[in-house]
Amino acid sequence: MFKTILFPLDHSREAKEAAQTVAELVKTHQSRLVLLSVVEKPPSDEKAETAPPHGMASPAEVAKLLQGAKALFSQQGIDTEVIEREGMPSFTICDVADEVNADLIVMGCRGLGLTHEGASESVTSRVINLSPCPVLVVP
Repeated sequence: MFKTILFPLDHSREAKEAAQTVAELVKTHQSRLVLLSVVEKPPSDEKAETAPPHGMASPAEVAKLLQGAKALFSQQGIDTEVIEREGMPSFTICDVADEVNADLIVMGCRGLGLTHEGASESVTSRVINLSPCPVLVVP
């Protein structure tokens, strides 16, 4: 059913917790697993010290995160493909999902969206609205 699963990662606790759900889905459906992390760049009018949360502005941190995740899945006998991109996370996740023909995106949820204002700012909410495939949000 899910031939290709896209798992966008950041340094959040929720992304780490979603990893077990991803592993179970990949094993159950014998899916191809694509790990994605997005290097966020601040808008040109912002100063460099206003980096995004979780250190996702650093290509070195993103590479380290992806290699750690790859090793974690490898320990469970799961082969992964790794993609690192630069851009706005929600749009980049959806673009990559389209490129790899993902059948499912699995994401952790940081709990944003409890208010209308929070929902409009959540990467997860944006991905749900823009995604070319179903999105599973792991609380």
